[in-house]
Amino acid sequence: MEDVQPVVVVIDDDPSVRDALQGLLETAALAVELYASPGEYLQRKHIEAPGCIILDVRLRGSSGLDFQRELVRAGDRTPVIFLTGHADVAMTVQAMKAGAVEFLTKPYRDQTLLEAVLLAIETDRARRESDEMLAAVRQRLDSLTPRERQVMALAASGQSNKQTAGSIGIGDVTARVHRRQVMRKMQARSIAELVKIVELLANHGIKL
Repeated sequence: MEDVQPVVVVIDDDPSVRDALQGLLETAALAVELYASPGEYLQRKHIEAPGCIILDVRLRGSSGLDFQRELVRAGDRTPVIFLTGHADVAMTVQAMKAGAVEFLTKPYRDQTLLEAVLLAIETDRARRESDEMLAAVRQRLDSLTPRERQVMALAASGQSNKQTAGSIGIGDVTARVHRRQVMRKMQARSIAELVKIVELLANHGIKL
């Protein structure tokens, strides 16, 4: 994944809070986008960059928690950091269960917020890299024939060429040819790498 400049989105209906957060985040050389409402954020041009959202829990006419749920339903997995002046345990639990990475009560330490932001950005970056890797692996998987998928599954389970041949009723030489094709198409340099690929697919519910 290319080294794209991360973007921190701030959604707060108080201009002074937005300005203060912008000043703080820019001290850490972070790009910042400011919005007064969730609606403003939703109208922005989509940017393919790692980052996070700093969101006030209580916004005029809406709830930050409701907006978080809306993001989840829309498939927006950008990490959310909540800020609030009056949190309670139930609210915190609700936010964290919905995927928030942090829930900070005002007044908070600047360093605490910056650490939460940097962690959220790294979390989002790792998730994006994982998504890219999975997409590439799925594309390679689609290039396999049904027989090659069978051989891939058996090879990853630890079967030798001879055992694979016996399992699916083909000759030893044919089994070796299929395995070579699988290794080449899946760009696996060893059986250990092939096993990792199969595990990655299985962890995302993708069957061979």
